[in-house]
Amino acid sequence: MNIGFIPAKTARLSPHREALVDVHSGRRVTFAALDENVRRLGNALVGELGLNKGDRVAILSRNSIEYMEIYYACARVGMIAQPINWRLGVEEMVRILENGAPSLIVFSAEYAEPAAALQERISGAQWLSFGEEGPCSYESLIARSSPEEPAVSAQVGDEDPVLILYTGGTTGESKGALHTHRSLFMGMLNQTVAERVVPSDVYMLTGQMFHIPVALGMNYHAHGCPMVLINFDARLALETIQRERVSAFLGITTMLNWMMADEKFAEFDLSSLRNIQYGGGPMPHSVVAAAMEAFPCTLIQGYGQTEGMTMSFLSQEDHIKAIAGEHPERLASCGREGFVTEIRLADSNGHNVPRDGKTPGEILVRSEANMIGYWQRPDLTAQTIREGWMWTGDIAVWDEDGYIFIVDRAKDMIISGGENIFSTQVEAAIHRHPGVLESAVFGVPDDEWGESVKAVVVMKPGEAATEQEIIDVAAQHLASYQKPRSVDFVDSLPKAPTGKILKRQLRDPYWQEQGKSI
Repeated sequence: MNIGFIPAKTARLSPHREALVDVHSGRRVTFAALDENVRRLGNALVGELGLNKGDRVAILSRNSIEYMEIYYACARVGMIAQPINWRLGVEEMVRILENGAPSLIVFSAEYAEPAAALQERISGAQWLSFGEEGPCSYESLIARSSPEEPAVSAQVGDEDPVLILYTGGTTGESKGALHTHRSLFMGMLNQTVAERVVPSDVYMLTGQMFHIPVALGMNYHAHGCPMVLINFDARLALETIQRERVSAFLGITTMLNWMMADEKFAEFDLSSLRNIQYGGGPMPHSVVAAAMEAFPCTLIQGYGQTEGMTMSFLSQEDHIKAIAGEHPERLASCGREGFVTEIRLADSNGHNVPRDGKTPGEILVRSEANMIGYWQRPDLTAQTIREGWMWTGDIAVWDEDGYIFIVDRAKDMIISGGENIFSTQVEAAIHRHPGVLESAVFGVPDDEWGESVKAVVVMKPGEAATEQEIIDVAAQHLASYQKPRSVDFVDSLPKAPTGKILKRQLRDPYWQEQGKSI
């Protein structure tokens, strides 16, 4: 398996079928045109630019057609793509680039300014830009390269590394999760079974290409489906679904909330939708129920990480049954292990915890879709992958049927007065207030109890609440010691590229005052 050949099959069978639609630029590219550019760029990487198998190619851009061409071309000729989060500051980009040591850095014209700052700090790399014509541009490089199949592509695939994806950094410094052609393919197989992909689908990529959702889009390409590229905005997403007859997309909680909150939501024709996958963090029961009522399609939840793509799923049928009253509690679950995944919950010694719905353990995953390790960090790899099992850092309980209920990140659990408090339970209670859009709960120092519960809340547009109202609503559904002791209201919460809320950024200032960061 060579991931770079994904567009080639449909280019042979249906060359005029649309492969990519870039909503922002208005460009539309067929599978034949995409595959030709992949071949041309592959030849240029090996020939004119002199790159070798295993060299890294960094990419700094928003979602674009060129981005996908670079991914496929690198894969086809044996390079390792190293996408860069454009939201990061220059200092963090420097650390990531020094970690990956790319031989080539490709950037869009939009990021010419940070690219210039990076060029002063990064040595040993060639630079290439796209979006502006010129003798040294991406466009001119492709135009003068051969459209023939690169000779080296026949020696690439399976266990060769193909992609370094940097973690969202929810618990600290970003780490580069290294995937092979095979691990990505197995992750795609997991997705095919769970999403029930069909060739008539039209997939809308709402996540950024510098993170794992890009592999979900590649999977639809592998089935010959068009991929519609957007940089997410709620109104734009609704307009795109209607215009392009989108049938599937991945939406994190925030995205679905904002789409449903659009004042013209009911006016859009969303009848083309077949299935929505959601993930990126737990979604409160009330939001799941609202989404199932609002969108004319099935829903599935996918639980995953950069290190392992999507690992468990709450199926379409699970959602339908839960809303009908059969095991409604499972809407709070991330489902059961995927098609190519084996999951167990274990204590700190690696011993399985019982399936009793109450004994917490860390989620361990064994799968060919897992990363092979962290780039240039054998120490962290050894901590995370032990005897073939990947320790995720997520704490959960599971029931007798194997449904997994995540209760917290290991570092997000609050210990107050000797009692363990799971922040996700408190957040679910806060979401009982109809005006709450998002919330983040974490522990802050408390002289008497060690830690106390703090909530940071984002209200829906036009909605308002007081601190006491939020505490009172939560208290109706929690033990007294679990309720928030204080509430702050903000316009937005800090998020990783995955959409996961960066509680560390909210929590650390309180602990740094005591000389401690957790």
